[in-house]
Amino acid sequence: MSENVLEAKTDVVLIGAGIMSATLGALLRQLQPDWSITAFERLDAAAAESSDPWNNAGTGHSALCELNYTPAKADGTVDISKAINVNEQFQVSRQFWAYAVDNGILSDPKDFINPIPHVSFVHGADDVKYLRARYDALAGHPLFAGMEYSESPELFSERLPLMAKGRDFSDPVAVNWTSTGTDVDFGALTKQLVNNVAASGGTVFFGHEVTNLSKQSDGSWIVKVRNTRTRETRTVHAKFVFVGAGGGALHLLQKSGIKEAKGFGGFPVSGAFLRCTNPDVIAQHSAKVYGKAAVGAPPMSVPHLDTRVIGGKQGLLFGPYAGWSPKFLKQGGVMDLPKSIKPNNIMSMLGVGATELGLVKYLVGELTQSPRDRIATLAEFAPEAKLEDWELIVAGQRVQVIRRKGAGGVLEFGTAVVSAGDGSIAGLLGASPGASTAVPAMLDVLERCFPQQWAGWQGKLHEMVPSLGTKLSDDQALFDKVWQWSTKSLQLDVTSVAETTAPIEPASV
Repeated sequence: MSENVLEAKTDVVLIGAGIMSATLGALLRQLQPDWSITAFERLDAAAAESSDPWNNAGTGHSALCELNYTPAKADGTVDISKAINVNEQFQVSRQFWAYAVDNGILSDPKDFINPIPHVSFVHGADDVKYLRARYDALAGHPLFAGMEYSESPELFSERLPLMAKGRDFSDPVAVNWTSTGTDVDFGALTKQLVNNVAASGGTVFFGHEVTNLSKQSDGSWIVKVRNTRTRETRTVHAKFVFVGAGGGALHLLQKSGIKEAKGFGGFPVSGAFLRCTNPDVIAQHSAKVYGKAAVGAPPMSVPHLDTRVIGGKQGLLFGPYAGWSPKFLKQGGVMDLPKSIKPNNIMSMLGVGATELGLVKYLVGELTQSPRDRIATLAEFAPEAKLEDWELIVAGQRVQVIRRKGAGGVLEFGTAVVSAGDGSIAGLLGASPGASTAVPAMLDVLERCFPQQWAGWQGKLHEMVPSLGTKLSDDQALFDKVWQWSTKSLQLDVTSVAETTAPIEPASV
């Protein structure tokens, strides 16, 4: 069958229609409306992989409840440096989303973001001691003002009735509670941003897979694209390429041949959630409650009982339960992992294989779990959980970054921006906190790849993100200003929540 080759030119190519490409496209439409933007998504809809709301927990990751961001130190104190950094990044995302709502880029914020308390939960004397130390370290920080702490069974029962039913409180419990947390439907957010890119002059192709990237002598790129339905091929000449293809980004960055991608590998981790099917159970819980990860578990596997708001309806998830697949995408292929192994990253991959035996052991244990085993894990959060009230759903596929280190490699949990030295191409590797930090990640891409335009964009950038270049933790007045503005624009006022829940007093310890 002969191929019909189409040729086109564009300033920017976005590969993938997930939250990262959508965010970058929306930023560029504001900064450089005269640039042409073309996006290619191999699936038939935006946000159909990791950005889909049922493929992630929707936590607005701001380190309010995630214990993996606040590790205990040898002396019993808690390191909060990563928590502060993650929170700072989320504040940047909040500001852009508020600007986007104010300026018609995004519509009703209730469609994609809603206020939900973020709660850290532990039990057992040692972990209670740790959580108190965590509270003491965070509560006085401006970005964590309003965090509450309690060991009171009575207040626990009032605020978390589903978790209190059937619980033996002779095993001590403690919570850090923050009423200003959020649940984010990243699928709805992504679709709105993609629609804005298209409505403002961009071109979006669904069912189109990028098959190859090749750099030209003038620094531009030839992007080879195949229509997945007709098999027709398309050649696009682009001045700049962003690879926002989730788990598929590594393969494309490798095909690009840029030296900055050499040495990188990927370790795929699949996952699943239990989704509640009983409306009466769902109604008994309204919070995102995070616990401590099991020994040997990766940070992305921290157990959490999560209220979700999707399509205006409240839901409830528990998980994640880790699994393993060689696929780099949920709708990927079993050869994804083998095909990613190259001469320049094989030592990185082997090095991680030798040092992450604890992770391997953890994954084997997860893979052998039965449905009743999963309910037993849930019972640590909800003691009276019943198998018939929950269904297992497969979550999005995650590919953890393997980075070269010395003669071997190291497994990293987080996100990494990879860009060519000349700024002509960039891509994003990794996972959580991922989507929550999409805006600062894409601002990083813009600063790296467009140094000549960056200075001229400052006025518009500060209009979109007033705190850009400033640490809000060092400027209380600015933080208060942008917090009040973004809270109002995103309709995140939690006064009604506070009025219907009893206050937790630190003095009740």
